[in-house]
Amino acid sequence: MVKESIYKRYVSKAEPENKLEERAHFLIFSGDKMLLNRSNSKTGLHYVVSLEELNVSSIRTHYMGTFEEHPCYCVEVEPTQDLSTEMHFYDLRALYYEVAFDVFLLAGKALQIINWDKTHQFCGRCGDKMNKVQKEIAKVCPSCGLVNYTRISPAMIVGIFKDDKILLAHSAAFKGKMYSVLAGFIEAGETIEDGVRREVMEEVGLRVKNIKYFGSQSWPFSSSLMIGFTAEYESGEIDVDGDEITDAGWYDIYNLPELPLEYSIAREIIDSYIKSNTPSI
Repeated sequence: MVKESIYKRYVSKAEPENKLEERAHFLIFSGDKMLLNRSNSKTGLHYVVSLEELNVSSIRTHYMGTFEEHPCYCVEVEPTQDLSTEMHFYDLRALYYEVAFDVFLLAGKALQIINWDKTHQFCGRCGDKMNKVQKEIAKVCPSCGLVNYTRISPAMIVGIFKDDKILLAHSAAFKGKMYSVLAGFIEAGETIEDGVRREVMEEVGLRVKNIKYFGSQSWPFSSSLMIGFTAEYESGEIDVDGDEITDAGWYDIYNLPELPLEYSIAREIIDSYIKSNTPSI
């Protein structure tokens, strides 16, 4: 599914090898927004000696590895009014078309590390302050030894087909009139395939069969790993839950509703359906 790998120019490491490096790449966030200089948005990373050059100060900083063989850090900063007129904070979703795709993936990883660090300052077992672990991105409690790694929540997303039609649904969380394939988080004790069956039944009242793996996508906005599938309709009538899903129906390639953005795995599943059902000329 992914057009390019996150590892195209990036090498993941937990500790810097050369501490004498003069310059480094920085992915800088305030909340969930990333700092970008639109006059030089080729990479979306700031290549400087220190954050002082950009007139920002760090709340938290994590080494991520190397980008184009130079150190790479993710940083959270306080909002500031003294930035260059060319630098602004932008919602990461809006930067998909502004930066290279592998950089977009790297920025997603950076945001997840920052958000994980925010929510794992203290031990969830005994309440003591957590310490960083050397040689990997993790934290350990000095009192009880509990280790926490960056959080990833597995979620399924599935395109369901009936004859030459695809099931598309409108979620209460969607803006406007967009329709997409079904998705949901995996519960404890489930296989991913069982999660597909349960979510489809809960959301639209259908049974599915022939569940097949499609692809995956890191989705940083809820620290998710979206695991994509296709499935065939088996039985049942559409009965939306009215909570998460407000409307659903079977669509063919000639009457598709408003669809998700191109960079999502949801759109990739739908585009694959469209391609396979478009008559050859």
